[in-house]
Amino acid sequence: MRDAFVAELSEIAAVDPSVMLITGDLGFGVLTDFADRFPDQFINAGVAEQNMTGLAAGLALEGHKVFTYSIANFTTLRCLEQLRNDVCYHDADVTAVAVGGGFSYGQLGMSHFATEDLAILRALPGMTVVAPSDAWETRLLTRQMVARPGPKYLRLDKGRANLPVDDDDVTLGKVRKVRDGNDVTLVTIGAILSEALKAAAKLESEGINARILSVHTLKPLDAAPLVAAAQETGAIVTIEEHNVVGGLGGAVAELLLSEGAMPAGWRTVGLADCYPTIVGDQDYLRAAYGMDSAAIEAAARAVLAR
Repeated sequence: MRDAFVAELSEIAAVDPSVMLITGDLGFGVLTDFADRFPDQFINAGVAEQNMTGLAAGLALEGHKVFTYSIANFTTLRCLEQLRNDVCYHDADVTAVAVGGGFSYGQLGMSHFATEDLAILRALPGMTVVAPSDAWETRLLTRQMVARPGPKYLRLDKGRANLPVDDDDVTLGKVRKVRDGNDVTLVTIGAILSEALKAAAKLESEGINARILSVHTLKPLDAAPLVAAAQETGAIVTIEEHNVVGGLGGAVAELLLSEGAMPAGWRTVGLADCYPTIVGDQDYLRAAYGMDSAAIEAAARAVLAR
């Protein structure tokens, strides 16, 4: 997804000189071509992410479309005050790009996990929050985010769902129906969709037909497909590589309650409200903390049993 983002932004920057990319001393190799081709549209702000974000806000207020780039917890949580006061308060056209969402940097430990970012960023007024599930979604959503003014957050991770290519089915702000079904709905965000697809295949072998919705845009949240899922399947399981407090599960629950579309059954698959202490690769940590395909299958069976 990271490479797809850089490739798409490079194509856009070639025809739009207002597009700028600022890195916090990260991305050597992957950003080299962009820096060489567009030296006037690229800045390495150094290991100073807060300054990077303030610089981005200033450039945006002068008419640029600015993307900041760093590891997920650094470009968001370390820069929260700057995102809130400089970017969002002034409605600046800055997109904070976070590589390494969830457990992507699992071998580096809790300091490099991004498991609170969705909850925190969606609480900022005016912030658009996007987390694609694969490279194709990343490319299309990057192009659409350039065209959308104002503060934005693009969360990328190292996983990928490898969905079929369908231009017409990827629209910023719209939920993507990946798989139809009438027994239970699996609602996902980000590349952990790959685990939901595995779970759905296993459940189908047991006679359980699961609908899958990819919520690549968490904010603004598309109500209609989620309300329809609650009414038509009755059972909802939300799935996120993120703390269960305030992320996808919280957002969907808030929406359904406000719309009067209470599902008959509900489960949230994600990180329990804790700081992870285990290190390992992304797949290992998903299994260790109960958000792999086996955990999703178990949640679906449990919600249907009710």
